[in-house]
Amino acid sequence: MRDWLNDLDTQLFIWLNGRYTPSLDPIMVWITERNSWLLFYVLLIGWLVYQYRRRALSLLITIAASVGIADQLSSSVLKPLTHRLRPCHVPALQKLIHPVLECGGQYGFVSSHAATTFGLATSLYLLLGRQHPWIRGVFLWAMAVSYSRIYVAAHYPLDVLAGAGVGVLSAVLCAMIYRKATKAACLERR
Repeated sequence: MRDWLNDLDTQLFIWLNGRYTPSLDPIMVWITERNSWLLFYVLLIGWLVYQYRRRALSLLITIAASVGIADQLSSSVLKPLTHRLRPCHVPALQKLIHPVLECGGQYGFVSSHAATTFGLATSLYLLLGRQHPWIRGVFLWAMAVSYSRIYVAAHYPLDVLAGAGVGVLSAVLCAMIYRKATKAACLERR
């Protein structure tokens, strides 16, 4: 079963990575680079502070915890535990893939980019999605960043899907803790 899944994942990666266009390369590099999104993060923080004033700090801590947990689970736990090579480090794939960037770290399961972006998107949705339906659009950003990791040959599709799952789970956990803490604080004030 494991070999079958790995083969399917490899074939899907080769197919997706093979759908490149040289004119799209710089766009995908920009999407995949973490620093490209600094302005987005600053604007998001500014909006949260402006919109929620006193509550902004607890929201920002919750979101940061979600992203931090997702990042640490993917980078410090799962990658060293699984030792799954990134596709760009697999010699048998070298002639079949379109790498756009330097390969990066040796191991790729799970994608930290997918984990952190889905952690952020899910946190925002769980905490504020009812009041601000536009927040669902942040998932499009998370999907674009995640897909860019396949495009630049850094991750297999399963790395990205598992990373997204790690991000969603970390956000659910942090949102649950936030709600319980908020509820307890409200009860204390009464």
